[in-house]
Amino acid sequence: MVEQDFYELLGVPRGADDATIKAAYRRMAKEHHPDRKNGCKESEARFKAINEAYDVLKDPQRRAAYDRFGKAAFQNGAGGHDPFAEAGFNGFSDIFSTIFGEFMDPRAQQNAARGADLRYDLELSLEEAFTGVEKTITVQAMTKCDRCHGRGCMRSDNCAATCQTCGGMGKVRAQQGFFVVERGCPTCRGAGEVITDPCPNCHGEGRAHTQRKLSVKVPAGVDEGTRIRVAGEGEAGIRGAGSGDLYLFVHMKRHAIYAREGTTLVADCPVSFTTAALGGAISLPGIDGGRVELKIPAGIQSGEQLRHRGSGMSVLNGRGRGDLVARILVETPTRMSAKQKKLLEEFRGTETGDECPATKSFFGRAREMFGG
Repeated sequence: MVEQDFYELLGVPRGADDATIKAAYRRMAKEHHPDRKNGCKESEARFKAINEAYDVLKDPQRRAAYDRFGKAAFQNGAGGHDPFAEAGFNGFSDIFSTIFGEFMDPRAQQNAARGADLRYDLELSLEEAFTGVEKTITVQAMTKCDRCHGRGCMRSDNCAATCQTCGGMGKVRAQQGFFVVERGCPTCRGAGEVITDPCPNCHGEGRAHTQRKLSVKVPAGVDEGTRIRVAGEGEAGIRGAGSGDLYLFVHMKRHAIYAREGTTLVADCPVSFTTAALGGAISLPGIDGGRVELKIPAGIQSGEQLRHRGSGMSVLNGRGRGDLVARILVETPTRMSAKQKKLLEEFRGTETGDECPATKSFFGRAREMFGG
C-alpha cells in the first residue's frame, strides 16, 4: 500500500510555515473527527492519519527528519520514535487540546497549588463612601504555616519527592472514548511532588487555617456592588506557591435622608402647603458635613425637583462631585386649630379658580365629557 505524504494529508506545501500547518490540521481534524461521522471506520482511520502527520510536522526536528528520510525516519528506531507509542491510548491524542487551545495551560502545574481567591462583603455608610475610608477587617483563611515557614516539612533541606502517581507532571490523563482528558493529579494536587516528612501542623501543605486582621483602603465614590481587588491577600498557596487575591464587595447602608442614584443624592423633602404657595427656603445636611440651602419658589408643585450642583457624591476614580436633588412633597395639614380652619374658609371664599390653573383645566374637561 502506498503511504500518503504527510503534507498531502494536511493539504499544505512542503515549505508551509507552522501557522499554516496548524490551521490546516484544525480544519482537517474537525472535518474527519469520528464523532461527526457517526463512528465511520474510514473517517476514524483518516483522523488517525491526520493526527500522525501533524504530530510529526509540528516538531521542527522530527519534521526535518521526515523531509530527509520520509516515514522511515520513525521506524525500527531510525532517527526517532513512533509518535503514537508515546501518546498511548490507541494513537489518539486529545483533539480539543490542539483545536481549541491547550487543554491544560502550560502554567497549570504552577497555578494548581496557587491559593484560592477570597470574597469579603464590606458594609459602608454613605459618608464613608463619600470620603473614602481605611477599614480593618478580619479574614479567616489558609495562611503560610508558622512552624515550617510554608515549606511543608520541618527540615530545612529538600524533603519533597517526585509524585509517583503523575511522575512529577502534576496532572494525569484518562481516556474517554476517542478523547484524552487531563486532570490535576489527586495525589500531589498538581504540585508534582509529595512531602516525605510532613509538618505536623500543616500536614505537608505549608499552610494552615488562621484568622488575621487586614487593613484595606476604600477609595471615595464607591457604590453598591463595587468590587475592590486586593492582590495577594487571598489564601496562601500550597508549599510556597502564590497566594490568591482578596475581593471586597461593597454594600451600602440605608441613609436617614438620602437615596443614591449614581453620584446624585436625592432627598424627599415634605413642605407645608403654605410654603409651597408663598415660597420659602429649606436647609439640608450636606454629605460633607456642611449645609445645603435651597430656595423654594412660590407656587411649587408636589413632585418638582430642586437641584444643587456639586453637592452630591464623589466621583469614583475621578474628580468633582455629583448633584444634590430635593424632591418636593407638598404636605396637606391634618391637624389644624379652629382659627386656622376659619382662615382657610375665608380664603376659599375668595377663590376664583384662577389660583390653581391645573385644577381648573382638569375639571373643565371633565364637565365637557358630561355635556355640562
